[in-house]
Amino acid sequence: MLYTRLGSSGLKVSRIALGCMSFGEPDRGSNQWALADDDAEPVFRQALELGITFWDTANVYGDGSSEEIVGRAVRKYADRDSIVLASKVFFPMHDGPGGSGLSRKAIMEQIDASLTRLGTDYVDLYQIHRFDPETPVEETMAALHDVVQAGKARYLGASSMWAWQFAKLQHTAGLGGWTRFVSMQNQYSLLQREEEREMFGLLADQGVGSVPWSPLAKGRLARPWDEQTTRRAGADPLHARYEGAENRPIVDAVRRVAEARGVPMAQVALAWVLRNPVVDAPIVGPTRPHHLADAAAALDLDLTADEIAALEEHYTPRLPSGY
Repeated sequence: MLYTRLGSSGLKVSRIALGCMSFGEPDRGSNQWALADDDAEPVFRQALELGITFWDTANVYGDGSSEEIVGRAVRKYADRDSIVLASKVFFPMHDGPGGSGLSRKAIMEQIDASLTRLGTDYVDLYQIHRFDPETPVEETMAALHDVVQAGKARYLGASSMWAWQFAKLQHTAGLGGWTRFVSMQNQYSLLQREEEREMFGLLADQGVGSVPWSPLAKGRLARPWDEQTTRRAGADPLHARYEGAENRPIVDAVRRVAEARGVPMAQVALAWVLRNPVVDAPIVGPTRPHHLADAAAALDLDLTADEIAALEEHYTPRLPSGY
């Protein structure tokens, strides 16, 4: 495994992140395909064997059950200090003023609830899951700074928003003398490259690292176009965003490069994401043993200029999604 600093911070992370939306109680939340403790155990063990020590979850995953499972896994299989543990806040956890959003009340309530479920005193990276248009940015950034000052989080990150919104948050933190974001968890893959237009330039300028989610486009880039969808894809409503006919030539290009190289398609698609200099650690959400192994192998796959050109040739502009 390779390791890198997250953005310009001093925090070192594995260059592959374990996406913990894969874990949860199937009867809680909306991810019926999620793995509960017993099924998740071999995935956690494999992650540690591969050196994948950057684990990313969120309060909303599995209605809190992902954090509970991840917390138990950290205590059972790892040393807490060896894991870079990340969680998030924004989406609804319950009705009422503290159940969602990025108000001071919500942030203070939700960080404590996350720490309780995770069974730890702190998270290494606390991320706002989206931009909150209903809360003044000064209130959000001051509250997040207080979370860091209280020792409940070591670093701050953000996820999926317009570049101007992220710039506004960062600028506000600077004006207030508050803690700034060191990472942006944004959607980025061969099927969704709109972050290249504004966000990546902003991240490079600000010294912020990208932690892409869905680098395999919900698995669409990991199998031939006509192959039957997986159980997870069939149950995930977000998978539909990658089913447009304009994506088939891109998926076919990935297949051709993978066949010529004699490697799985997932390795090719992930190697393309990893080559972007702003990308620090793509998030891989495994549900089968080979998922993490393929991801780790992508670190050793150097794509040629001709292969990159073939992979990028058929991309067409599209609306950003997931904000």
